[in-house]
Parts: sequence; C-alpha cells; structure tokens
Amino acid sequence: MRPRTEEMASLSSKTLMDLYQPVAKRMKPNVTPICKSVTSQSNPDSDADTNDSPQSSILSVKQKSRIECNKLLAKSKRNMKICADRVSSWEGHAKLEDLLVEETWLEALPGEFQKPYAKNLGQFVGREICNGADAIYPPSHMIFNALNSTPFDRVKAVILGQDPYHGPGQAMGLSFSVPVGVKVPSSLVNIFKELKQDLGCSVPSHGNLEKWTSQGVLLLNAVLTVRKHQANSHAKKGWEQFTDAIIRTISQKKEGVVFLLWGNSAQEKSRLIDTTKHHILKAAHPSGLSANRGFFGCRHFSKTNQLLEQMGISPIDWEL
Repeated sequence: MRPRTEEMASLSSKTLMDLYQPVAKRMKPNVTPICKSVTSQSNPDSDADTNDSPQSSILSVKQKSRIECNKLLAKSKRNMKICADRVSSWEGHAKLEDLLVEETWLEALPGEFQKPYAKNLGQFVGREICNGADAIYPPSHMIFNALNSTPFDRVKAVILGQDPYHGPGQAMGLSFSVPVGVKVPSSLVNIFKELKQDLGCSVPSHGNLEKWTSQGVLLLNAVLTVRKHQANSHAKKGWEQFTDAIIRTISQKKEGVVFLLWGNSAQEKSRLIDTTKHHILKAAHPSGLSANRGFFGCRHFSKTNQLLEQMGISPIDWEL
C-alpha cells in the first residue's frame, strides 16, 4: 500500500502546481511603470508635492507661474480689444467709463464713475479726445490699461508714476513702460540699471513692462492722460482723486501689498496707505536728474521679493 500512497501524494502535488500556475501568470502583467518626473513635466498643472525631487518641485512651481502669467496676459489683450471696439463705436462723444472693463476693478470701485468729480473728469477728457487740437496720450483704449492688465485680486505690488509720457507713441497706460520698438526713456534706463545692480537682471532691448503686470505689479500713474508734448496738462482735472480712490481701495480691501514710491509726488500718496497692513518702500525718482540722489542702490526689487516671500506670496520675476 505504501507505493500507492506515495503515488497519490505525487499526483496531488502535481495537480496543485497545475492549478496555481495560471494564477501566477495573471499576477505579473507586462506593464511599464510611469515615472513621476515625466508625469509632472507632461502635465504642468500637476501638484508639485507628487515629485520626490526638489528640482522637479521647483520646475513645477515655475511652470504653474508661467501658465498663470500667460493667462493674465491673454486676458489683458482681450480687455484691450474690448476697449478698442468701444472706442471705434464712439460717434463724436467719448465715454470714459466705457474704457474700464476689468470686472474685479469695477467691483472694487463701485459707483466711482457716478461721483460728481468723475463725471466732470469724464466730460473734460471726452472734450479733449473729440474736440482738442492736440493728440491725447495714451491712445483712448489704453487709458485704463494698468487696471485692465492687473486684476484687483492679483495686485501684490504697486509702482506709482506721475503722468503719461507725452511724446508720440510712448504712452501705453502703464507707468514707466513704453511699447516695443520705442526708444527707452531715461527713467526706465535707470530702472534697468538698478535691476541689474540689485538682482543681476540683464538689460532688455525694449521698455515694455507687461510681463510685470501679469505677475501682479500694478503700474499706475497718478494722472492717466496728457496732451501731446505738454507734461502735466491734465493734472488737477480729477485724475488725482480717481487714482487716490484706487490706492485707498487697495489699502482698505487688501493686505500685504508692497508700494514702491519713487520721488516726492509718489510719496505724497503714502497718506492713503495703512502701514499696519502694507509695506512702503521709498526712494528718489529714477529720472536722470535725481537717480543719483537715492534711487541707485535702493534695491527695491529684491526688497519687494523678500517682503512677498516673508508673507508666503510668490516673488516677482523682474527679468524681462
């Protein structure tokens, strides 16, 4: 009987092996694993926390920032197109309120255009545009370019200017900025010099600062229009009150904004800013007449980024 028992045991063992063999094959599918770093690079919106490498995380953050900036630049272009279309539909009567189209600012400044001073300002600017002998700068569709380019909820720094450049083709509705192809004004040349000294930024071949606006830098002049070749020709017509309202609204409704105030005119606006909630950086104006009296060496660009990072806010990429 013993050989019979061994034969049955052998048969049972062999049968069990046969049964388990197909299962083992099914549990080992021939699939190539997906690398996390490849996934992150192919999908810029993927969460940086899914990457094990610190370098991958940094790249992911930069990719997200670049995507967000491109979205805001595209929105700015759409806003400008809306304004241009509205200007083209004017028939001898300019409407200033038509030119602010960014919803976040309309919500932040409710009823501002209905105030008596704003109505008077609108009438004055309208007459200048439609009936004046001199050209008005910037072009009408760019008058509120600063607000239409930098949504209220994205503002994290403000650079204040005075009034627009008054030479042909210079003004584009952003303080200190000029379109690509236009000679860079001396004040902006000095800004670029300070940027190079402060952060090592290369000096660009143009003076278009739109890249800053898409990162939350509001480039605001105190006066938003000017006659050709007549500096301050639209001062004390109501613009100062309007831009005061903008600064006051930022101060009251936001926190942690860095204000860069260059020169006495800009520094007068500090009275509107709650310094318990915001940061103010003061220096001389970057013009050729005063840059050597305190603008050069102010290091406002690196200081702005330090303040933002201390508050957990992404810094500005000042490189153009």
